[in-house]
Amino acid sequence: MKTIIEPFKIKAVEPLRLTSRDERRALIAEAGYNLFNLRAEDVLIDLLTDSGTAAMSQEQWAAVMRGDEAYAGSRSFYEFESKIREITNLKHVIPTHQGRAAERILFSVALRPGQVVPSNNHFDTTRANIEFQRAEAIDLVIPEGKVPALEHPFKGNLDVARLEKLIAERGAKNIPLCMLTVTNNTGGGQPVSLENIRAVSQVCRKHGIPFFLDACRFAENAYFIKLREPGQAERTPLEIARDMFRHADGCTMSAKKDGLANIGGFIALNDDAWARDMRNLLILTEGFPTYGGLAGRDLAAIARGLEEVLDEDYLRYRLACVRYLGDHLTRLGVPIVRPPGGHAVFVDARAMLSHIPPGELPGQALSCALYVEGGIRSVEIGTVMFGRRDPESGREIVADMDLVRLAIPRRVYTQSHVDYVIEVFEELVRRKDDIRGLAFEYQPPFLRHFTARFRPIAA
Repeated sequence: MKTIIEPFKIKAVEPLRLTSRDERRALIAEAGYNLFNLRAEDVLIDLLTDSGTAAMSQEQWAAVMRGDEAYAGSRSFYEFESKIREITNLKHVIPTHQGRAAERILFSVALRPGQVVPSNNHFDTTRANIEFQRAEAIDLVIPEGKVPALEHPFKGNLDVARLEKLIAERGAKNIPLCMLTVTNNTGGGQPVSLENIRAVSQVCRKHGIPFFLDACRFAENAYFIKLREPGQAERTPLEIARDMFRHADGCTMSAKKDGLANIGGFIALNDDAWARDMRNLLILTEGFPTYGGLAGRDLAAIARGLEEVLDEDYLRYRLACVRYLGDHLTRLGVPIVRPPGGHAVFVDARAMLSHIPPGELPGQALSCALYVEGGIRSVEIGTVMFGRRDPESGREIVADMDLVRLAIPRRVYTQSHVDYVIEVFEELVRRKDDIRGLAFEYQPPFLRHFTARFRPIAA
C-alpha cells in the first residue's frame, strides 16, 4: 500500500498555534535569526531535533507511574540495567541525564591533551567535549559520505584505510579510543554496515585501541542493515543490534533518540578501571550510580522504550516516514542527501541556494526562510555548526557541506503534517533566488550554533 499507516492510535493531542507570515518574520528577527531562540509555541511543525521529542507509548506512561524513586538501588535502575545488558552484553551500565553527559564523563576519564579520537563523523556535542579536553576529533567518513547526491547504501561507513594511516602517523598510544556513530547524524543520518563495524573493530583490537559506538540511533541502524546488507534480511533488529555491540568495547547513548524517551542516556562498557573512574565522576556531577541524574520514572520509561524501538512494525513505519518526505522533496527538485536517512531528511542548502556563497551561511538562510514561509523549525548542519572562525585572520572557515536537517520526532506527526512540509518547500523552490545570506553578529567559543545571533546580508 502507498499510504503510510502509523502503527499506533492517538490517545492524547496537543494544540498547535497558527501564526501569520508577518508574525514569523518579526519573531525570527527578534530571535537573531537563530531558530533555537524561538519559543516552541511560535513553531507550527517542529523538526529542530528528534532528541527528547518523541511521544511515549501507553506502556511507557504506565512504567512512569511504576517508577521507583529510591535514591540508591532502585528497582527501576535494575530494570534499566537489565534491558541495556540484554541488548549490548556490556558489563557496566552507568546512567546519565543525557548523551552529552555520557560523552563528558567518558572523555574526562579517557582523554589527555594532544590525543586524537577518530570517528566516521563526530556530532556537535561529541566534538565539543573532545575539544574541551584539548584533544582532537578527526572525521574519517568514506568519500561517498561527503557527496550528498550520491546513492550508496552505507554512507556512514568509516574509511578503514584512513584509520590505519592515522594510527601509523599518530601512534596507537595517542589514540585512547575510536568512535563510530550509528547512524551517522552529521553525514545525513546515514547507516553504518555491520561489515564496517567489524572491520573497524578488528583494526582497533589489532592496535589495542578501545572501540566505542555512539549508539543514539542503534535500532534504526540495525534495521538499515537488515534491509540493505547481504545476508542480514532474515535476522531480527535485536539480533543485528547485539551483533553490532558484540564488536564494541563500550558505547555512549542519548536515550532521547532510540530510547524513545524525553530525557536520559548512559555509558556502557567492559573496562573495570574506566567504569570505576566514571562512576566516581558521575557521583560528583550527575548523581549516585543507580540514578545518574534521572528520576526512577525516567529510567523505567527508557527501559520500556529500548524494547519498543526494536519492533519491526515501528521501524518499518519510522523509515517510511523519512523516505516519504525525502522522495517527495526530490521530486520537487530539492537537493537532499541521498538516500534519505533514518531519522531525518538533510537538504543540501549549498546546492539549493547556489547563489549564496558558503561564507554567507546558506544553511542558516534556508532554515530561516522555511520558518518564515510555513512556521517550520529545522536546524542547520553546516558552517554554523561545524565551521569555525580563524583566530588570527578572523576569516570564516566553512564546513564540507551546508545542510538543513528536518528531524522527524518519533510518533508525533502524521502524514498530513509531512505533506504540509512538502507544500512549504514547493513554495520555497519557486522563490529560492529571493533568499539572502546571513552573517554572524555574535558567536560563543563552543557549540556556537545554539546561541549565536545573525543579521541578514543586504541584497
